[in-house]
Amino acid sequence: MIPVAKPLIGEEEIKEVEKVLKSGFIAQGPKVAEFEEAFASYVGVKHAIAVSSGTTALHLSLLSAGVKKDDEVITTPFSFAATGNCALYIGAKPVFVDINPKTFNMDPELIKEAITKKTKAILPVHLYGQPAQMERINEIAREHDLVVIEDAAQAHGAMIKDKMVGSIGDMACFSFYPTKNMTTSEGGMITTNNSQMADMARILRAHGEKERYQHVVLGYNFRMTDISASIGLVQLKKLDGFNKKRIENAEYLTEHINEISGIEPPYISPEVKHVFHQYTVRVKEGKRDNLMEYLNQEGVGTGIHYPIPIYKQKLYQDMGYDDNCPETENAASEVLSIPVHPDLSIEELEKIVISLEAASDKVF
Repeated sequence: MIPVAKPLIGEEEIKEVEKVLKSGFIAQGPKVAEFEEAFASYVGVKHAIAVSSGTTALHLSLLSAGVKKDDEVITTPFSFAATGNCALYIGAKPVFVDINPKTFNMDPELIKEAITKKTKAILPVHLYGQPAQMERINEIAREHDLVVIEDAAQAHGAMIKDKMVGSIGDMACFSFYPTKNMTTSEGGMITTNNSQMADMARILRAHGEKERYQHVVLGYNFRMTDISASIGLVQLKKLDGFNKKRIENAEYLTEHINEISGIEPPYISPEVKHVFHQYTVRVKEGKRDNLMEYLNQEGVGTGIHYPIPIYKQKLYQDMGYDDNCPETENAASEVLSIPVHPDLSIEELEKIVISLEAASDKVF
């Protein structure tokens, strides 16, 4: 089976982990600080705060930005559940707006009508590695005095013109889960140019301590370990190479998928660098599940990201959500992710294409 995602861990990462284990600094220590400095430099921001996951990065960012109980956070329903759940953690309310059917990202033109007196923040997601329309989102945020927090969990190294994702909003959140474009095993990162927000995030991740045993706010244990940071430092050096291979693989797939009826390859917005965390096609005529089953039988791994809009999850249904986002629901019934990770060989890419071509006769 060709996996739909695959972490690439080499001898360099193993050696660095071994050094940390022998050093005695295995919790948050000098390697975390080094990783933060390197990641901030890569993204082009003043501050990077390493945390235990992408989810905790989202949670702390909202708190650090001043989002409170009963505030509203505008976001997309077409994402992993953590994007909405992070608002619930602090008693705020996620408010969902529909997506652009081409990019799968939140449609900025629907944001204004979702803004109320309770709105505090906009949380766009750079889904699959394609940047959201940040220029328009920031413009709307400035008009209404709102905070913008980028969910960049799937977009390490993605760019809009000459700006790196993670440096465009007030804050941004990255995930280093094993399937992401780079990994630390588990882990996350907050990036920002706002020193006040950065300071609060650092306090909140460590039990609310401003100084040792001086707890100034209710905080959490959301710290990254030096073990994870040592992996991240090596992976960060490899990230551009990983992304280059992802983009090349995506170009190969698109070139061949364009000739297959019933399957629509990903759209890439002008002036962006899409880093293809996922290569996600749309499958027409209600044949998505049939195609997925056929590809799996042929040894080609697949994934559905995401089959259920967040507001249709039982948690949200029990809370009374009855949203109607037709583009999101259409996408949820049609999207299928196929392998694009940087470890694919040309033989595996050819096998994926051959299987898709055969499916055009047998499935459609």
